Amino acid sequence: MAGLEAMVPYSGIGFLLNPTSLRAFSASFHLFLLLLLFVSWVCKKIKMGALENCKRTGFLYCKQTFVCCLGLSVFNLALFFLNYFYWYKNGWSDEKLVTLSDLVLRTFAWAALCVYLQIPFHGSVEPKFPFSLRVWWGFYFSISCYCLVIDIVKQHQSQPIQFLVPDAVYVITGLFLCYSGLWRKNQGEESILRESLLNGSASISTRVASNKSKGEETVTPFSNAGVFSLLTFSWMGPLIALGNKKTLDLEDVPQLDAVNSVVGGFPIFRSKLEGDGGGSSGVTTLKLVKAMIFSAWAEILLSALFALLYTLASYVGPYLIDTFVQYLNGQRQFKNQGYFLVSAFLVAKLVECLSMRHWFFRLQQVGIRMRAVLVTKIYNKVLAVSYHSKQCHTSGEIINFISVDAERIGDFGWYMHDPWMVTLQVALALLILYKNLGLASIVAFFATLIIMLANVPLAKFQEKFQDKLMESKDKRMKSTSEILRNMRILKLQGWEMKFLSKIIDLRKNETGWLKKYVYTLAMTTFVFWVGQIFVSVVTFGTAMLTGIPLESGKILSSLATFRILQEPIYNLPDTISMIAQTKVSLDRIASFLRLDDLQPDVVEKLPKGTSRTAIEIVNGNFSWDLSSPHPTLKDINLQVHHDMRVAVCGAVGSGKSSLLSCILGEVPKMSGTLKLSGTKAYVAQSPWIQSGKIEENILFGKEMDRERYERVLDACSLKKDLEILPFGDQTVIGERGINLSGGQKQRIQIARALYQDADIYLFDDPFSAVDAHTGTHLFKECLLGLLDSKTVVYVTHQVEFLPAADLILVMKEGRITQAGKYNDMLNYGSDFVELLGAHKKALSALESIEAEKSSIMSENSVDTGSTSEVVPKEENRNGQSGNIEGMDGPKAQLVQEEEREKGKVGFSVYWKYITTAYGGALVPFISLSQILFQLLQIGSNYWMAWATSLSEDVKPAVGGSTLILVYVALAIGSSLCVLSRAMLVVTAGYRTATILFNKMHLSIFRAPMSFFDATPSGRILNRASTDQSAVDMDIPMQIGKCAFSFIQLLGIIAVMSQVAWQVFIVFVPMIATCIWYQRYYISSARELARLVGVCKAPVIQHFSESISGSATIRSFDQESRFRDTNMKFIDGYTRPKFNSAAAMEWLCFRLDVLSSITFAFSLVFLISIPEGAIDPGIAGLAVTYGLNLNMLQAWVVWDLCNMENKIISVERMLQYTSIPSEPPLVMEGNRPACSWPSHGEVDIRDLQVRYAPHLPLVLRGLTCNFPGGMKTGIVGRTGSGKSTLIQTLFRIVEPTAGEIMIDGTNISLIGLHDLRSRLSIIPQDPTMFEGTVRSNLDPLEEYSDEQIWEALDKCQLGDEVRKKEGNLDSAVTENGENWSMGQRQLVCLGRVLLKKSKVLVLDEATASVDTATDNLIQQTLRQHFVDSTVITIAHRITSVLDSDMVLLLDHG
Repeated sequence: MAGLEAMVPYSGIGFLLNPTSLRAFSASFHLFLLLLLFVSWVCKKIKMGALENCKRTGFLYCKQTFVCCLGLSVFNLALFFLNYFYWYKNGWSDEKLVTLSDLVLRTFAWAALCVYLQIPFHGSVEPKFPFSLRVWWGFYFSISCYCLVIDIVKQHQSQPIQFLVPDAVYVITGLFLCYSGLWRKNQGEESILRESLLNGSASISTRVASNKSKGEETVTPFSNAGVFSLLTFSWMGPLIALGNKKTLDLEDVPQLDAVNSVVGGFPIFRSKLEGDGGGSSGVTTLKLVKAMIFSAWAEILLSALFALLYTLASYVGPYLIDTFVQYLNGQRQFKNQGYFLVSAFLVAKLVECLSMRHWFFRLQQVGIRMRAVLVTKIYNKVLAVSYHSKQCHTSGEIINFISVDAERIGDFGWYMHDPWMVTLQVALALLILYKNLGLASIVAFFATLIIMLANVPLAKFQEKFQDKLMESKDKRMKSTSEILRNMRILKLQGWEMKFLSKIIDLRKNETGWLKKYVYTLAMTTFVFWVGQIFVSVVTFGTAMLTGIPLESGKILSSLATFRILQEPIYNLPDTISMIAQTKVSLDRIASFLRLDDLQPDVVEKLPKGTSRTAIEIVNGNFSWDLSSPHPTLKDINLQVHHDMRVAVCGAVGSGKSSLLSCILGEVPKMSGTLKLSGTKAYVAQSPWIQSGKIEENILFGKEMDRERYERVLDACSLKKDLEILPFGDQTVIGERGINLSGGQKQRIQIARALYQDADIYLFDDPFSAVDAHTGTHLFKECLLGLLDSKTVVYVTHQVEFLPAADLILVMKEGRITQAGKYNDMLNYGSDFVELLGAHKKALSALESIEAEKSSIMSENSVDTGSTSEVVPKEENRNGQSGNIEGMDGPKAQLVQEEEREKGKVGFSVYWKYITTAYGGALVPFISLSQILFQLLQIGSNYWMAWATSLSEDVKPAVGGSTLILVYVALAIGSSLCVLSRAMLVVTAGYRTATILFNKMHLSIFRAPMSFFDATPSGRILNRASTDQSAVDMDIPMQIGKCAFSFIQLLGIIAVMSQVAWQVFIVFVPMIATCIWYQRYYISSARELARLVGVCKAPVIQHFSESISGSATIRSFDQESRFRDTNMKFIDGYTRPKFNSAAAMEWLCFRLDVLSSITFAFSLVFLISIPEGAIDPGIAGLAVTYGLNLNMLQAWVVWDLCNMENKIISVERMLQYTSIPSEPPLVMEGNRPACSWPSHGEVDIRDLQVRYAPHLPLVLRGLTCNFPGGMKTGIVGRTGSGKSTLIQTLFRIVEPTAGEIMIDGTNISLIGLHDLRSRLSIIPQDPTMFEGTVRSNLDPLEEYSDEQIWEALDKCQLGDEVRKKEGNLDSAVTENGENWSMGQRQLVCLGRVLLKKSKVLVLDEATASVDTATDNLIQQTLRQHFVDSTVITIAHRITSVLDSDMVLLLDHG
């Protein structure tokens, strides 16, 4: 290189290599820029007069360019002063004067450009910079590159370092300016400009502002951010700034762009999955994985590139440490070597931090996207899966697929590249070790392998325990969701504590596996901390034995390498366990996606008007279970013409509902044909209502046609109900229609069907849940009125609705035994006559009562002027009432937005969490273990640095064997500390999780019914699954990690400042800046994390509603609308999650840069001090620790923020540990006698009841007496207070005033269990729980098998149960779905027969059974409850015919 100029033949090229000539050229080049700007400005001024009225605007993308130019101007000014004072002392030369004039001209040129960019010119709507300026920038970049190359070439000659650094800065800024000027475009803002040119009037700035008014309208800035903004995450700035000013809400969070939204991502995923032969039956785990990878391949590749960069950059530091220590020891290879080393360290650090942040962010992006497409795929499957397949998975399990499994697969993104990175990191580490320690590196390699292999059995155990843990969690969640659905029944029966103990038992099984899992995790942690120590001891020992010299520089370089190697080894168990967990989750999801869908060919759909018949079945055999030898429906032949009314009747369990399901295409076909012509609508037997507004339930996705809507409301007699509800048809219905009575739910369901204006209507006994008067009204107005010209098939048990049918089908044991018109059937239909016979008595009595009834009704209507009223059944703490009864209270909906805490997570939450287990006694021991570990680690490294020689010719301080023995002793001590720390953390975490679980569940089970009415079960389930999972597994580790990384950070600061205390000059402001950044960021991050929690509930809620209503959704052909809604909810959940991930990287990037600068400063200090002022070995140790500084500092902040995000789960669980509870279950001082009540006399005195303090009275001063042993019927219109009276009798609602006495005992003064266990009720909705027949009849296990059989025989179910294999232990599926509605009602009758109470309540108990079963129930009750008080709430006159008294309620 020295002879480079000598070899150049022409002096012209010699000029090109001469630095003085280059500086002179640069000065004239910048002078040209000054003239160019001046001329441009004058031209603009002249033009301005002509364009006075045009808009004013600057250039687009001006801001970043302005900052860059201003920075260059200040930088050149600073260089000018530094050089001036330096040369002022050392004398001048031509070269120096040229350099100074170049710097002056640069300063002025860039300052002038700043001014030019800030001047707003009239009419300047050109979005790009002037052409001449962009050309100049291009030349500037080229010249800067050329100068830098010359600097590097002449580095070893006379060229001083101070030219190299400025030229590097000029190249970077030149690159940015070229990018800004030549390539940077933004369609969004350019289109705004184009539009404003066309429209002329609208101001650009207001358009931009209005376009970004709310996050709801704006798309995330990520989608169109520039390179600089993307690299530094500056695009997150506006959202974080907003979060710092106000509490963020969902509408502040921008929408996702098409790439990250599930709407854009799912079609790609689906086409990849289906294109790979993964139709519904062919989905394998491998195909699922391939489809996910192909749908996000670009991000995966990009993140792999960043991971590679990060790995390479992270090894630069350890590689250079030996050189650095030798440099401090006086071995300098060339001039300015120190500065070169510092630059290399700094650049490597910056590349490492940039690539790490982008690697992490892209991985999270991939994870979020995968989770979204999986949830969408599972949801779509739920809407298509057949009934039989669905029986294999309960709703709780299916919900776990989306809340746990898909979530875990999303989290796997983090670990995606770890397997190949481990290999690369180990290879690089071995190369550095080989450079330092020669052949001892081979031993290091084998030691690393041993450590990795030691992990295999642990990982196997972990996978097994994880599998079992998930299974037991599924069982618990299944039970929990069933119990929450049926909480009212449990309260009425006084069974809730029994069912709580069932949940606790399931949890005990789960915690057994959890315990094994977390202790295996603790052992894994121990193995890997010991791993690093083991590898270093073995390597140094081998070097010692083979006579390889151990110098402190080489040892420190090796220690730094071991430290980096520790990370892949440390993460390997996590990665292996995560791969195992993810595989389990993928297998579970793939097996669900493989389930059979509904047969698409069951129904042959004919276009409307092409066929004379609406429904035609020829030789149809259908079976719910195709493997069963007995079909559900046999030899069905049916032809229904357009506009026909068909009634279906038959005994309980004869296959009536199955016939309707078969017409809908829900029942698999064994043989025969089924044709349908026209659209269909369906009304199910048990109403399925979505949570949401009443209006939305009725419209069900159709456009509002006000006239039709009003007609439908009239036909379903809903007008009166809506007037009474506080918000009319805008009232939000609770989950499963919880704040509506049974009749209202049924009528809303009928209204939904009527509004659809379909061709074929299928009604599954919808009139049973409403009173007789409303039933008749509905039949006349709907079936005979609005649907007069439609095809209607209706199942009914009410004989009075049969004569209107054009065709009556009688079903028996799955066959149509008779079909014909009413009068024909009377003459020859034996089965039909049998059905009627049961009704004969009722009919004759009915006629005599009819006249009396109508006179009562007419009197009533004169008195009150109303036909029906709704009881606002729910209490709501936030106030729900309109101006009823002149009460002017604030209105509020029953189901409120989910409450979320605002602002900082209180210290009390952390304190409660830490002190839950053993009063916090383990915390000091955990901290002590970690501090000791840190001290021993630093001590062992310090020992190695101090005790070894700096070079071969210096004698070491101690002998070789002493060196290794002390090191081994310190290593063993630190290993023991790690073991105790790991064990203590999991013990405390496990104990805390158990205590919180028990507290929360006890609080929920003791909550009053009003809490369940106002709280969708999704919210409770979310806490019992997702939040509980976090408390079980994540939070103990997270809090531990946080404390440990903080202690490690303190250790590093101590080591660095001990070598050079001057580092504190930078440390203190840097730490202050970091804390300020963290404070600035945390308010946004915290609210984003809370929004993630709150936005997850609607996804689960909508999911669980769709599972239970899938048949209804399909029957209305509304699958596509529900899929879209699901995607909307998923994107609503993904938005805060995506921004939360980006916000975290925004912060970490800034902190990384700060700590890299601090590290560079401490290095500059070390090379500046005179040789020999400091021990090079100890200085090298400080550098070894400093390399980890930015990593650890990022981890501290990351762990802090992550902990705050995770601890929200504890906060949410603690919310539910303090729910106001019901009165005590048992009052020890006031327990009734064992025989109470002996007579069963119920005396009600001046009873007043309201559901909440601000709501009107529902019962207004009711006084009456039910004598013991008498049968009393309670009748009255919907909403007259019948159900409220019963709820007050069971103290589901407490009386406001007055009292109820049973046998002289005031029920308000005894415990709830003493009261509820002595009364019996057959509720309106027959409920069965998953389990066995025995557990359904006798959950408290109080009766013998003989007594249970006797009860079954009395209620006519004995033979049915004997037929089943397993008898009393035969299985009952979720919700008792393998039993018909009527059979379930008979099971409820069996329960009361077992209990033999003196007071029995029938709450519209026979609504869903046919007349024969109704008679059977009445007869059984008459026979076995002769001397009991029976209180019957009735819709059918027949139910109260043989009552001794009838109580008519009206308006309470």
